[in-house]
Amino acid sequence: MKSFFKKIDVYLFLFILISLYLLAVFAPFFAPYHYDKEQRKDIYKNPDKIRFFDEHGKFKIRPFFYLQKRTYNEIRQRIYVEDKSQPIQLKFFVKGDTYKLLGLLETDLHLFGSEKATVNLMGTDSRGRDILSRICFGARVSLSIGLIGAFISFCLGITFGSIAGYYGNKVDFVIMRLCEMIWMFPMFYLMLSLRAAIPPEVSSVKMYFIIVFIMSFIGWAGMARVIRGMVLSLKQQEYVIAAKAMGSKDAKIILKYILPNTLSYAIVYVTISIPGYILGESTLSMLGLGIQDPGVSWGNLLAEAMAISQIKLHPWILWPGFFIFLTVLSYNFLGDRLRDTADAKTR
Repeated sequence: MKSFFKKIDVYLFLFILISLYLLAVFAPFFAPYHYDKEQRKDIYKNPDKIRFFDEHGKFKIRPFFYLQKRTYNEIRQRIYVEDKSQPIQLKFFVKGDTYKLLGLLETDLHLFGSEKATVNLMGTDSRGRDILSRICFGARVSLSIGLIGAFISFCLGITFGSIAGYYGNKVDFVIMRLCEMIWMFPMFYLMLSLRAAIPPEVSSVKMYFIIVFIMSFIGWAGMARVIRGMVLSLKQQEYVIAAKAMGSKDAKIILKYILPNTLSYAIVYVTISIPGYILGESTLSMLGLGIQDPGVSWGNLLAEAMAISQIKLHPWILWPGFFIFLTVLSYNFLGDRLRDTADAKTR
């Protein structure tokens, strides 16, 4: 029974991650609007509530929402009130903004929308931009940075770790001292220092690759040290000694006989480290040091939530934080399950 629930956990979190990455890949289709489309008259508009029952309790087969009208309260604060005399039907597979699907096929088809009014299922931000659309497009940056950053760290860590462990002596000394120099600094402050050295006028595309480079530079040292310890043990195995005696080259021995025995740990390490890259990018962007407007990521979407007053008045601006939490939680649980599977002692 326990193993059954473990499998359910794996499939559930794997399904969540696959869904999030599909959301990122097909963001223009799932997003009802472009991420930078502004509706200044709808600043901080409340999320539209999808309904199946009208005000008289009558069931409707097709989902709908009520048009929200802008008004002001007694202290002249902008508020939105549903006009129940104007139900708006929510339609699926509607035409909207033109985009290129997967960068190839030009289309204007969106998953849902309405021809009579704007649909904002998660509300709008301070410039009237649809938060759901911005979350869909922001997933492309936040999720891809996690994968690319972890992959680069994986390549660097497994390369330098295997070289240090296999050759030992001076090579091992130099590589391990380099790892320790990186560890000497608190990671967050080192990340801020490296980012602060970059000119502020850098474009969002360049900033994306800079952030990937910074976090990869910081993240490979831990993996390299563990891989080095594993290689120190593996190179004493009989099959490695036999390969050396037969005259096999060092590169062949490392690639064919040593590295395959470290992959189970390396894959688990990469899976667990991906949330760190997502959180690192989100933190930099939230502090104004990462992806900036007009670019969009889950981190800079949370910048508005740094003010407690804004959270109190407009709690829906915390939606990007929920997606970050869900992604990090899914990766951590999936990594734990992979670690249990790869660890013979746990089995």
